Amino acid sequence: MTDKQNNSEPTKRIAAIDLGTNSFHAVLVDIYPDGSFRTVNKLKEMVSLAEKGLEDRLSREAMDRGLEALKRIKFLCDSHYVENILAFATSAIREAKNGGDFIKEVGEDIGIRVRAISGKMEAEMIGLAIMHSIVLNEEMVLMADIGGGSVEFIIGNDKEFIYYNSLKLGVARMAAAFVESDPITEKDIKKLQDHFKKELAEIIKLAKKHKVKTVIGSSGTMENIGEMVASRKSLTAERSLNELEFSTDDFNDLYSDFIKLDRKQRKKEKDLDEKRIDIINPGMVLVKFLIEKLDLEKIKISEGALREGMILNYIENKKEQLNLDLVANFKDPRRRSIYELLRKTNWAEAHSRHVTNFSLQFFDEFKEELNLKESDRELLEYASLMHDIGYYISYRKHHKHALYLIKYSDLLGFKEDEINIMANVSRYHRKSKPRKRHKPYKQLNKKLRKRVKKLSAILRVADGLDRSHYQNVQKLEISNKKEIIELLITTHSDPELEIWGTLRKGDLLEKLTGKKLKVFQVLDKK
Repeated sequence: MTDKQNNSEPTKRIAAIDLGTNSFHAVLVDIYPDGSFRTVNKLKEMVSLAEKGLEDRLSREAMDRGLEALKRIKFLCDSHYVENILAFATSAIREAKNGGDFIKEVGEDIGIRVRAISGKMEAEMIGLAIMHSIVLNEEMVLMADIGGGSVEFIIGNDKEFIYYNSLKLGVARMAAAFVESDPITEKDIKKLQDHFKKELAEIIKLAKKHKVKTVIGSSGTMENIGEMVASRKSLTAERSLNELEFSTDDFNDLYSDFIKLDRKQRKKEKDLDEKRIDIINPGMVLVKFLIEKLDLEKIKISEGALREGMILNYIENKKEQLNLDLVANFKDPRRRSIYELLRKTNWAEAHSRHVTNFSLQFFDEFKEELNLKESDRELLEYASLMHDIGYYISYRKHHKHALYLIKYSDLLGFKEDEINIMANVSRYHRKSKPRKRHKPYKQLNKKLRKRVKKLSAILRVADGLDRSHYQNVQKLEISNKKEIIELLITTHSDPELEIWGTLRKGDLLEKLTGKKLKVFQVLDKK
């Protein structure tokens, strides 16, 4: 069995359960030899441990809801042959005087060993998950995970965290302590703001010092806010909220309308989670407070949260025991997730890299003529690397299988529009050119369809140059003239197949440039 085949088989299946204040979240994942993981299933159970506010004890009713939720989660784990269950309890359970009793009942009645983690550890793991899921750079950002009992704050960039902690500012806790009216009054908002000012003084000071202009939100409250903004502003977030980005002005527009609504009106908001109707407002006020105090400009959403942090922590601690090879991982979540998918689908590496090199050479030559952006170059590179992964399913219609695999593989660090571009460009490396009768292409807006057409025109020609899949074309020179595009190829052997493949797939590039494509060969005598 080859290394590539080994990489396509998971090493272990585990589950991570986040026992939060409002809900219990479980994610089941397969861990692969390269240290990556793939989601197998998810389950979210609303338990509302603090339905009457966070008190010093969990009610019997709340504990029973929690036990029932964990029974369903355990059944899911057993039915999927999960080998290890990681279960971490957060603020509501760790602060309750009878939290230990609940953990004991879970162990005895259900067989899940629950660990109550510190707020600081929770914040650190959330930060790791966000760093894994979102593209960060050297700019310092504020990460905020708004839960029911606590809010985890992390200040950091792609290299380090300079602050991480958990504060008792969760929406259920704040709603119980400060919200007395419906709709929420200016008086209640002022009480919340005063409390935030006092509790967040250190964070505000540090964030200002590091010129933070972006907040990255994770977990339910922030995701729900993202969904409502996306719906109102017609932002693409149909499949994934990860990397969803919007301006603070967009949030302020939502806030000014939403904060005036009473419970009955909030219930009509189609994108608002029903279980958050009574507790969402303190979260809205908190985000508004952070925007104003820090003069923030952007908000991004991360779907990576505590559960993913638990998995990353497990992989790091068990890498030797599981015989994992993490050397091939990239720090950048975009490139890392692309290569994880390539390895899992047993990609034709030599052919794909060869085609990618040609694609980028064509891109650099025609960038200005086709009015392409530098960001298009990266998407073309990834689409070229992935164009043949559909073989993993079957040779027949492998171009369509590639589209499916790219769209539904939860590639991290990419916006949904970017995933759709890569998927469609890969799909059009063979057979038909982009046409509106093709549903995945038709669903794209006009601007995206234009980008797909230009990038797929390049990939088609590049793929044709390695029609044999044996890298016969060793060198490519492009002479881009006024009416003709001349390709001078240096080959090892007779290039009839490559010339045929290139000319056969060159019609789209010819149409976009208004030029005739010609191929000339120089035989490599070596």
